[in-house]
Amino acid sequence: MTLSRRGLLTGAFGLTAAAALAACGDDSSSSSTEGADAKTLTLWHYEGPTSAMGIAWAKAIEIFKTKHPGVEVKFEEKSFEQIQQNAQMILNSDSAPDILEYNKGNATAGLLSKQGLLTDLSDEATKRGWDKKLSSSLQTTAKYDESGIMGSGKFFGVPNYGEYVMVYYNKAMFDKFKIAVPTTLDEFTAVLDTFVKNKVTPLAVGGAEYPAQQIFYELALSKADRAFVDDYQLYKNKVDFHGPVLTYGATTFADWVSKGYLAKDSAGIKAEDMGVSWEQGKFPILISGSWWYGRFAKEIKDFEWGTFLFPGNTLHPGSSGNLWVVPEKSKAKALAYDFIDITMTPEIQNLLGNNGGVPVAADPSAITDAKNKELIENFNKLTTGDGLAFYPDWPAPGYYDVMVAGVQGLINGSKTPQAFLDEVAKPYNENLADLGK
Repeated sequence: MTLSRRGLLTGAFGLTAAAALAACGDDSSSSSTEGADAKTLTLWHYEGPTSAMGIAWAKAIEIFKTKHPGVEVKFEEKSFEQIQQNAQMILNSDSAPDILEYNKGNATAGLLSKQGLLTDLSDEATKRGWDKKLSSSLQTTAKYDESGIMGSGKFFGVPNYGEYVMVYYNKAMFDKFKIAVPTTLDEFTAVLDTFVKNKVTPLAVGGAEYPAQQIFYELALSKADRAFVDDYQLYKNKVDFHGPVLTYGATTFADWVSKGYLAKDSAGIKAEDMGVSWEQGKFPILISGSWWYGRFAKEIKDFEWGTFLFPGNTLHPGSSGNLWVVPEKSKAKALAYDFIDITMTPEIQNLLGNNGGVPVAADPSAITDAKNKELIENFNKLTTGDGLAFYPDWPAPGYYDVMVAGVQGLINGSKTPQAFLDEVAKPYNENLADLGK
């Protein structure tokens, strides 16, 4: 998410204690002297062990160990929320890790790059060929200018996977009511109505974190074009928060609540609980990101499921995946660069793809599972068709919490669509003023 999650399985696996892993390789591959003689690499990320990224990065740590004898890897699994809320404070202290997964976008990686808390990776990206492995659309979230706005400037992060929001559906529940996969928004609305008529709440929703705002954004994007996305995300022109795009998203989301497409108690549901409820077959539909895909493939045993892109949209929430960033205070930068390099190798990229991830540089012929091929093909369709619209909470610092609270208000009925739009417009416009725009 989102934040893409997304972004990513927000708080799904909680906090774990730091686990020190003994290493066993050599650091001769380091192309920089910055911390090349360090004996410890502290690495943080928030991917669960059964996710595609968690599996791939565990393998990357193993490979790193074989190449760096005498180096200890201290891996700490954090929650998405913890890093989101505390990164600025931690990276500005002596407790900063040497490398971590961090959310991309103006409000997150862009803000930290502007504050001088992230290392400029441009030289390493060129030297190691990372820039050649990332399409221009994927580089959008890796580069930030002096104002912290994405899309140009220097590399401050490296993504090694992609992500996008889609519709997951329970085939057994669709078959029970003789429902076909919808191809337009009107057809999708008819599907939701059919479930409600049969006393089934259609949508599993996590309103306490990122998922609900991504549904609002999908609805808004059904009325949007690339110019709107550029205005909203890249500040190319002023955005009218009461214009047709965002008004449609807010009013339609509120309408979906009133029609019973999602439960009003979903305002207090976290992303993890949403995902588990869908895995248990309690809801026929879940609208969320590709980061769930590998986990669902492994954990769902009791029903057949499939996916489709949000019906009728040409634009979808999505982007490169989250970034590997190297804090400016890292004491082992050369080792951090080596680890990033490993995650970009064919071995790790193919492993990502074969475990339900969306690799950025895999060999298509090495992806063996039909479902995984479909996942990657849909992402490639979006990237080649300029269909990635980033995420609704990206444009302004602190916007994630504003979006969560705003959409919760739409779900529990404490806010009208107009009040919601007023609420989200305020920090956005304040941020533009701070940027002198």
